[in-house]
Amino acid sequence: MLPLVLLSHHNARMKVDLTVAAIPAFVGAMAAEYAWQRAHPVEPGTRAGDYQLADTVASLSMGVGSLAAPYVARRLLDPVTPGVGRHGRTLLAVGAATAALTTVGDVVRRRLRDGRLPDPQTVPAQVREVQEELADILQGPAVRPEDRTVDRTVDRIPPALRRAHGALAVSAVASTALVTSTTWAAMTSGKRLFARSPLDLGGGRWALLAAALGWDFVYYWNHRLSHESRWLWAVHVVHHSSERYNLSTALRQPVAEGVTLTVPYGLLALAGVRPALIEQARGINLIYQFWIHTEAIQRLGWVEKVFNTPSHHRVHHGSNRDYLDRNHGSILILWDRLFGTFEEEDEPVVYGLTANIDSYDPARIATHEWTDIAADVAAADTWHDRWSFLLRRPGWAYARRAAAGVA
Repeated sequence: MLPLVLLSHHNARMKVDLTVAAIPAFVGAMAAEYAWQRAHPVEPGTRAGDYQLADTVASLSMGVGSLAAPYVARRLLDPVTPGVGRHGRTLLAVGAATAALTTVGDVVRRRLRDGRLPDPQTVPAQVREVQEELADILQGPAVRPEDRTVDRTVDRIPPALRRAHGALAVSAVASTALVTSTTWAAMTSGKRLFARSPLDLGGGRWALLAAALGWDFVYYWNHRLSHESRWLWAVHVVHHSSERYNLSTALRQPVAEGVTLTVPYGLLALAGVRPALIEQARGINLIYQFWIHTEAIQRLGWVEKVFNTPSHHRVHHGSNRDYLDRNHGSILILWDRLFGTFEEEDEPVVYGLTANIDSYDPARIATHEWTDIAADVAAADTWHDRWSFLLRRPGWAYARRAAAGVA
């Protein structure tokens, strides 16, 4: 660990991205792991750590994409970030307009379903007049209570209206989420917060150590939230999508981190950590995580008590019921032990998702959860459900979909 810290300290002056500099080492390590597997053969299909060409290519493709994504995201998102780009207000206006139209659609659908408008005090008079006229055009006279059934109501709503209403809802949620995430990222950047901080820990090795420990602590919470909120899970699920577990899996990284909401690493800047050291701490963190994605290394004795290890991280990648949402730490496993999310590896790990996507297509890997969220938001009847499909636990959303009979 010390040589890595010293290298990182040297690179902090040179402004070298450690993760890019480490690519040759990543390739060499994968070759060594593959050679070990060839030297220790097992029955085909019985060891999930064995390399499989399509899976490995998919992982490497996502890794390359994750390197390019920040630059692409900056060019795409900066223009629509309020306070940064000239189109920020336009995105705000789109969000407000589509939210208003979605709300009108909600009331119209309720009219079609119930045969009446909601209580007067719940909707402004001007909006009620428009809703009454639109509902009469689409539906005709109100349905009598005695003739009302849920199934008949759904059938009586024109499919085109349902699709248009769903598209408006998706647009409203997406634009609001995008405004929130981009604004939050701009407000909490390391450079901005460091400029406001009265503290400066300097550029020495102790400052780098503070940056690495601070990043590791914040990472634990962001990683944990990535399993507890579907919005963050839609980004992180990329890393869990492989049913294999080898060093190439470590490179299967997300490409949509710019459109999510996290605990900001810029908080370290408020504590006096320079932005350049925060970036170096990120590199140290990612490089450490690479070697723990393997089945070639078993238990490591006392190291298991303090540090994250291949054994601990295999648990994290397991879809076994007892392994779900466990062992979120990066370098240190102490955070999981302290905050109650630690689980020992005590049964064979089944890798992948609870419902695997059965695809090696990078586009499918990167977007499948976003597509499902959009479908759920479009089908939802209330704002509570729409935001719940985005913000609540993935398990809640999947259970809700199952209860509604959606595959």
